[in-house]
Amino acid sequence: MAIEAYCVKCKAKKIMKDPKESTTKNGKPITKGVCPDCGTTICRIGAAK
Repeated sequence: MAIEAYCVKCKAKKIMKDPKESTTKNGKPITKGVCPDCGTTICRIGAAK
């Protein structure tokens, strides 16, 4: 499943590598992954579909 998120370091939208569903401190769903180019953690608010 290809999930796009904005990488702050690359300043561009990238397709997440190893996306994992998680929740924030206040209980909202979030999808976390790794940028394929620079290796930074990138997040997208909302559950993976």
